[in-house]
Amino acid sequence: MDLALLRTFVTVHRAGSFTRAAALLGLSQPAVTSQIRTLERQLGRPLFLRQARGVTPTTIGDELAHKAAPHLDALVEIAERGLDDESSLRTLHLAGPPEFTAERALPALTELTGEDGQGFALRASFGTAEETLEGLASGHHDLAISTARPRGALLTATPLCDEEHVLVAAPRWVERIDTEALRLKGAPALENLPVVEIHESLPFVSRYWASVFDSRPAASGAVIVPDLRAVLACAVAGAGLAVLPRYLCGSALNDGTIAALHDPVVPPLRTYFLVVRTGTLAMPHVARAHEWLLRAATAWC
Repeated sequence: MDLALLRTFVTVHRAGSFTRAAALLGLSQPAVTSQIRTLERQLGRPLFLRQARGVTPTTIGDELAHKAAPHLDALVEIAERGLDDESSLRTLHLAGPPEFTAERALPALTELTGEDGQGFALRASFGTAEETLEGLASGHHDLAISTARPRGALLTATPLCDEEHVLVAAPRWVERIDTEALRLKGAPALENLPVVEIHESLPFVSRYWASVFDSRPAASGAVIVPDLRAVLACAVAGAGLAVLPRYLCGSALNDGTIAALHDPVVPPLRTYFLVVRTGTLAMPHVARAHEWLLRAATAWC
């Protein structure tokens, strides 16, 4: 059986789409369709059910993918390790949310690209979880950090770490809050404070309110800036209260330029996932970065 046909088949099985598989393989969609039809003729059985959006594997298709994929991944690993030995530098394309990628992932990965680096250059891009996962699935990135766990077989996600969210404000706002009322009444004690957020929908504040106060925030955003680092700067300047990841505001909390307004028994958490296209951990530079980030994340939690 032609290995090229099997490779195309496994890629379609993981992608769930001839179009997406074609992009990943660097082929035209008609070429992918032709290869799958050739394989189906050789086997005498249908491998996929064609649908309006993508394809669904038949039971025969699932069985073949289960048997063939590990061996194809092993062949890729052998080929890539040979290439890695011959090439002094590979490029890792990383994508993720701007703040976490800049503050956590990039400093960790640059340890692998410095003077003691182990053979890869680094290119990073920022985006939302949806943009990042779509770019990874389309082959634009090698490794992604996402706050959403992807569905389907094309992408494989590993929990990376949890971030704790903290309700903060500059000291002058803290002095105006009735802490006893906040403890007894919760969110109503904060209704008159301005809010700093990354979007008009108040995603961080709304998540905190729902988790801690079991309610929705009554206030609208006083300052909206599309970057959590800018939210922190505005909160420090006294623009209003904000909900921020502890890793981002920890130094400001320690030096007193902002203060925590509330200390819930169970603080809100958000999980980050480290995501790759299934099978690409066979590539040494991807596997090395993946392992390094997981190791580094043990100190972030």
